[in-house]
Amino acid sequence: MINFSNFEKKTKIIFKNKKLLEQAFIHRSYINENPSTNLSHNERLEFLGDAVLELIVTDFLYKKYSSYTEGELTALRSALVNAVIISEIASNVGMNDYLLLSKGEAKDNGKARQYILANTYEAYIGALYLDQGIEMVDKFIHKTLLPKTEEIVIKKLWRDAKSLVQEKAQEFVNFTPAYKVLHESGPDHDKHFTVGIYFGPNLIAEGKGQSKQEAEQKAAEAALKVKNWLD
Repeated sequence: MINFSNFEKKTKIIFKNKKLLEQAFIHRSYINENPSTNLSHNERLEFLGDAVLELIVTDFLYKKYSSYTEGELTALRSALVNAVIISEIASNVGMNDYLLLSKGEAKDNGKARQYILANTYEAYIGALYLDQGIEMVDKFIHKTLLPKTEEIVIKKLWRDAKSLVQEKAQEFVNFTPAYKVLHESGPDHDKHFTVGIYFGPNLIAEGKGQSKQEAEQKAAEAALKVKNWLD
């Protein structure tokens, strides 16, 4: 099996129960391909870690942003714990090098890997919580994830771009934005979409993403910049 000693050195967190640490990195596909190993996948740990992560992030935001409303705090938390951000953090920590995946999953470095990494980060938090308690988890999340908060607040990434552009468009140009897929490419497991945002017949901006929803968000963000509506 994989030796996690270098990972423990990097994170400066030494697990008492090495099997818990290992389990955090085992994807269901690996178990399906290697049923004789008698190992368990990480989904239960992910379930636990997701709840612990949400509590710590919520507590941090509640205390730090005392003037924010419930809705603003919820939006900020969603921006912070989304799969894109968490998978980036997991990759920065080095988790990608320790994943136990099926041969098929191991070859896929697209959107699916992003979600696997995000889920592994949550499973690791669940394992760390069981192994060393909430204080150590709190330190780990403060060190790895919470520094991203300032960037999200400064760039106003916590605001949903589609909602904001709809609000601004109705206020300033009396149009409800419409979205249209302009181009799509790639195989089913790694699609790429280009979406246009329109005010009436006029194409205002375009956005690209690995799903229609992601491309629409990018198009909305671009439209806000084009119209100078980012206050």
